[in-house]
Amino acid sequence: MPEYLALYFIIINIIGLIMMKIDKQRAQKHQYRISENTLWTIAVIGGALGTTIGMNLFRHKTKHLSFKIGFPILAILDIFLIIYFL
Repeated sequence: MPEYLALYFIIINIIGLIMMKIDKQRAQKHQYRISENTLWTIAVIGGALGTTIGMNLFRHKTKHLSFKIGFPILAILDIFLIIYFL
């Protein structure tokens, strides 16, 4: 079971990272965007590390205080939970 949890954690964080990149690209092109609710949902279900890395790597949503503080806090919580369950 722990290997499935680790795989889930890896996949959901890759998805979070990719979603931040896609949303940044869409923002630059003035296209339809990924909703903030969707980004938060990915972060809450375990993808906070990926969304946090994506936020900083692509300089996306860094001016939004809720993202700037919320994603890293969720990422720390995710890391503690994954360590606890593995």
